Amino acid sequence: MTRGTRGGLLALLLSAPAVALAAELVATRETGEVIARFDVAPGAGWCVLWHHSVKGFEVSDCYENRGGRMVLVWSHLPDFAAGLDHIPGRGRQVTDGQGGYFILDIDEPVPGDAYVLRPGSGPVDHRIRMGDRVVSLSAVAPRERVRIALVGTDDE
Repeated sequence: MTRGTRGGLLALLLSAPAVALAAELVATRETGEVIARFDVAPGAGWCVLWHHSVKGFEVSDCYENRGGRMVLVWSHLPDFAAGLDHIPGRGRQVTDGQGGYFILDIDEPVPGDAYVLRPGSGPVDHRIRMGDRVVSLSAVAPRERVRIALVGTDDE
């Protein structure tokens, strides 16, 4: 390979778009039973929603598929109620104009692209929302250990 050819090949590789990684968001019981599955295109996002157990308002933690990785992007907390707070240095807190706040620019990869949640029962109603589709984890697995994972479509 000549020096000019190598330079042209390098320029082609550097200008090529990054490989997009298709993935699925999968929620499973400890038994491995799938209770929710969503196709997640590169750059697409979803939120885990629930109602605060004391105040009853809805809290949101929102994620994105970034290069096949689960990344926590932002949260919405409608009040400074028990257990809810902004950790300085972890995103930036801005008002929602209604007494609550958003934590934006969290941009925190989730270790192992998965975590375990124990959905609350009744009015807590832990849910996953992607676009117009909402699945209530609390309705199908209240108080159970549920693993929420972003997996590559080749990983299963």
